[in-house]
Amino acid sequence: MQAPLYDPSLNDFFDVIKSFITLSADSKLAMAAILDRKELPKGYQLVSAGTVCRHVYFIEKGLTRTFYSKDGKDVTDWISVEKTFATSIVSFITGLPDIRSIELLEPSVLWAIGHDDLQQLYDTNHEIERFGRLLVSYGLVQMQQRFDDLHFATARERYQKLLEQYPTIIQRVPLGMVASYLGITPETLSRIRAGYSN
Repeated sequence: MQAPLYDPSLNDFFDVIKSFITLSADSKLAMAAILDRKELPKGYQLVSAGTVCRHVYFIEKGLTRTFYSKDGKDVTDWISVEKTFATSIVSFITGLPDIRSIELLEPSVLWAIGHDDLQQLYDTNHEIERFGRLLVSYGLVQMQQRFDDLHFATARERYQKLLEQYPTIIQRVPLGMVASYLGITPETLSRIRAGYSN
């Protein structure tokens, strides 16, 4: 039997990539070579406010939240779950510090992709360069959709969409963070959830 081209635990990673682009065996090997597997505890900060984000993280297990501080309170900007990516996309691309932090909400298994390693691959591998472009485009679309939801959807619609996209988040993320992510108060979230249980 032929040995696998890469660590079998990367199957989820390459399944997600397949939704963007079909990579050749050589491209998979090249990508696998720059991935760094990390097992990290709950509360670990992948990125701290005021620093440059130098990695994109694929979440094999666990989840992260991206947040910033305003008026002495943490505001949850983004939540990333299994089989998605976590990064500060603007900081990663520009090399400038971000006001946001990214922390683990559970013990997590991640695959880190370093900025410099990825740039070198872009220079030599057009398939991976195309994947990077598609991933950035996807991230920008997600950011725009989130902006639109916060400005045009009702609180109940935002909650419903969250349940549809990530059914387990309510059990895994403190409700105060969920409320912050939805742009509502904890009291409003409690009323919405009470309506669902009636």
